[in-house]
Amino acid sequence: MSIAAVAAENLNTHLKQNAYPGRGLIVGQAADGASWLEVYWIMGRSPNSRNRKFASEGVTLSTEPFDASKVEDPSLIIYEAMLELPGVYLVSNGDQTRTLHDTLAAGGTFEGALATREREPDAPNYTPRISGMLDSRGDEPEVALNILKANPTDPEQTDRYTVRPAAPPAGYGLCITTYMGDGSPLPPFVGDPLVMPLDGNAETVLATYWDALDDDNRISLAVKSIAADGSSKILVKNQYV
Repeated sequence: MSIAAVAAENLNTHLKQNAYPGRGLIVGQAADGASWLEVYWIMGRSPNSRNRKFASEGVTLSTEPFDASKVEDPSLIIYEAMLELPGVYLVSNGDQTRTLHDTLAAGGTFEGALATREREPDAPNYTPRISGMLDSRGDEPEVALNILKANPTDPEQTDRYTVRPAAPPAGYGLCITTYMGDGSPLPPFVGDPLVMPLDGNAETVLATYWDALDDDNRISLAVKSIAADGSSKILVKNQYV
């Protein structure tokens, strides 16, 4: 199969036909080859999970309560989802975004930062922590993706997987999600990152992925566009505004 066919199939089966892939991120290159994109979305089944929205301030994307009076436990739902350093663009599904930012700012590494973190403590799901990085400080942009998830034989332990794949070509990105689909407990993501299409400009990409997510469970989606000069812009769409 061509990369276009693989990407279209992944979009269809893992997102469009999947009621609950959970939170997800994509790091890839815009179709025109002139910029890079980071995509991040959140989904929710419980009232606490659904009581959220995205807010952007400058180059930072954060989650916020939609109704602060109804927040039950903010520890796993309120966090910075996108942060930057010069030439480094971070995205994750939890407060490990801040861990990555501060560790890299102090001269540490992507892997080293995440070695200090665990999967989320929300038994029985033990939701994976997923993180992505675009590093454009070298001659060529580099992508790193990580998932921290519970060991299948002892969920008190965390298995750590980092991949540094070849950068995807223009019009494609690499995707990981927290879950493979709905269930009880929720089945964690397995396998290699999925190639996904990034057709059109940032607005088109935002619309494509918003439409691909389940109508009832989608909460918020953001696309960060990173220009060749290093500047970035965030687009946001929220279910509840």
